Amino acid sequence: MGTRTPAVKRMNPLYRNDRAGQFPKSWYAASTPLPDERLPLYGHVTADVCVIGAGFTGLSAALHLAQKGLSVVVLDAHRAGFGASGRNGGQVGSGYNKSQEWLAKHLGDGAARALWDMAEEAKSDLRANAATFAPDANYTSGVAHGGYAARDVADEHREAAYLDRTYGYDQIETLDKSQLGDIVRTPLYQGGTLDHGAGHLHPLRYAFGLARAAEAAGVQIYERSAVHHIAKGPRNEVRTDKGRVDAEFVVVAGNGYLPGIERKIAAKVMPINSFIGATAPLGDKAAEVLTRNIAVADNKFVVNYYRMSEDNRFLFGGRESYSIGFPKDIQTALHQRMTTLFPQLADVGFDYVWGGTLGITASRLPAIQRIAPNIVSAAGFSGHGVALSGFAGKVMAEAIAGQAGRFDVLASLPTPSFPGGGILRAPLLTLAMTWFAMRDRIGI
Repeated sequence: MGTRTPAVKRMNPLYRNDRAGQFPKSWYAASTPLPDERLPLYGHVTADVCVIGAGFTGLSAALHLAQKGLSVVVLDAHRAGFGASGRNGGQVGSGYNKSQEWLAKHLGDGAARALWDMAEEAKSDLRANAATFAPDANYTSGVAHGGYAARDVADEHREAAYLDRTYGYDQIETLDKSQLGDIVRTPLYQGGTLDHGAGHLHPLRYAFGLARAAEAAGVQIYERSAVHHIAKGPRNEVRTDKGRVDAEFVVVAGNGYLPGIERKIAAKVMPINSFIGATAPLGDKAAEVLTRNIAVADNKFVVNYYRMSEDNRFLFGGRESYSIGFPKDIQTALHQRMTTLFPQLADVGFDYVWGGTLGITASRLPAIQRIAPNIVSAAGFSGHGVALSGFAGKVMAEAIAGQAGRFDVLASLPTPSFPGGGILRAPLLTLAMTWFAMRDRIGI
């Protein structure tokens, strides 16, 4: 089976920006006791299910499968919680990256209602899991959305009214410029919303809690065990450099860190990079930025997202990159984005800066797929996956157990293949994203 060469690793999202098995130097890793490393897979093991990827999706699937009485092996190329699940902005949003009005128009009222109910269950599951398995993740309610133009604010308010009228969701407070400005101290937003039914948490602690819960349920997690091939059949053989797993079912949950193992996933899901900085503790100055302990995102296509940490650091994220490698200088452009929104932080630097790779789809909706009769996949959460990714794991577990109704509804979400499939998706999308980034800058 041989080892991967350094040149190959440089082109692989698993290794291009990270050292094998070493968590990034993020504030999340610095503020969390890191668990002892689990053993890699050596030799041949058998299980009912093999899960590829130990992030929110894979760990959730493994936990639910074990609770149903199945034997489960999880393989991760690095560490549990190593990828986007342990690096993201920690925002637990409502719904999807498309509005419910859009989903109803394109999929019908019944499907849209089912999708809304599942998204609400996803948040409920996350809150319950955090309380039970990861209370140190400090789940907190409240996510605001800021709009830069009056038409953007009107769209936000109309969607809030639609959710209240259609689904009875009355958790969204509509805010004008002055009301939002009292909470989010930037001069640029013209108004927005505050969703009290959404929230935020420490994502790495939450991932560690899910891993502990899965192991307590009987799941075997192997780290530093990168999968390079799935030999499909009535019983699948999942191969790593040093071992293999013989399993009737496979769950593919590598998302943006999946290195081209499966063509059907690569055609629909593209890895991109996003970056976050954590300032020094701001002390009393924190109130000059946010006056409430909420998370915030805005309506830029290249979105800004931010919140305060438990020790009053400002966690600010944004600045997408569509190449495999991270830029040499992450900090300068990220700091510029932050101070454009908050000039009062011009003299505040970052103590930590890190990046991570997520998966996006052409529609920005999750790609839930049945790759083969006994292989399922969920990926492409497009920055909206803290709750939905774990729920997708739950639904894949249901499908493996013979209850595929909700899996099929999620699989109906439109996620067309990128033009050119896995080969041309990156250059073509880079051109498109450059255009949208320009639109953000000039405000059209």
